[in-house]
Amino acid sequence: MKIAVIGGTGLIGSQVVTLLTAAGHEAVPHSLSTGLNLLTGEGLPAALAGADVVVNLTNSPTFDEASPAFFRTTMDNLLAAAKDAGVGHAVILSIVGAELVPDLVYYQAKVLQEDILKAGPVPWSIVRATQFFEFVEAVLSWTTDGDTVRLPATPIQPMAAADVAQAVTEVAVGAPLNATRDVAGPEVFTLDELGRLTLTSKGDPRTVLTDASAGMFAAVPGSAIIAKEGAVLAPTSYKEWLSR
Repeated sequence: MKIAVIGGTGLIGSQVVTLLTAAGHEAVPHSLSTGLNLLTGEGLPAALAGADVVVNLTNSPTFDEASPAFFRTTMDNLLAAAKDAGVGHAVILSIVGAELVPDLVYYQAKVLQEDILKAGPVPWSIVRATQFFEFVEAVLSWTTDGDTVRLPATPIQPMAAADVAQAVTEVAVGAPLNATRDVAGPEVFTLDELGRLTLTSKGDPRTVLTDASAGMFAAVPGSAIIAKEGAVLAPTSYKEWLSR
């Protein structure tokens, strides 16, 4: 099977390409560095020529008000080119609970991306994942002031990027779901608790202060981004991932 992986040189995309190749598929990574510009459509016909499946793992360069336009333009370009190329399956990666967080424009932009795919001309699958372990350090940096990190007690259920890549790979090689598959980590933490665990494991002297108004995740209501019934739980725990 020939699979075009758009965003195939990034954190998830590069691992998806490796997994698909190891399974005997022809996985071809595409990105700006390989000459594909999803915003302009440059390089799309060549990237999708002969492809059975396209996996879109590109992301908006910002989390602000520009993100909806990014996803609308890139999805419109991708789906038009995929239809012309006769691609039989389009897969995207989204966020668990995105539709339940109306105050985060980036999450609503991801919902827009999903809706465009669902209404498009190509059979589709959506993989929705929870937050990645790999981004915890960045989340801490957003609200660090000297030796203090301010974090809300928002419930989250993070997972390893490798487990996300595995989930995307499994969906990509299967028949189109024409539905959404949620995947999540095996444990639920509050974000402030996860921050303390992370700093302790690294011997970081910073202190976490619980602050309901701090950072992007303060806008998440209740348990909106926790996996619901029917989600696939990934095997890797946070402590196991940290130990690696």
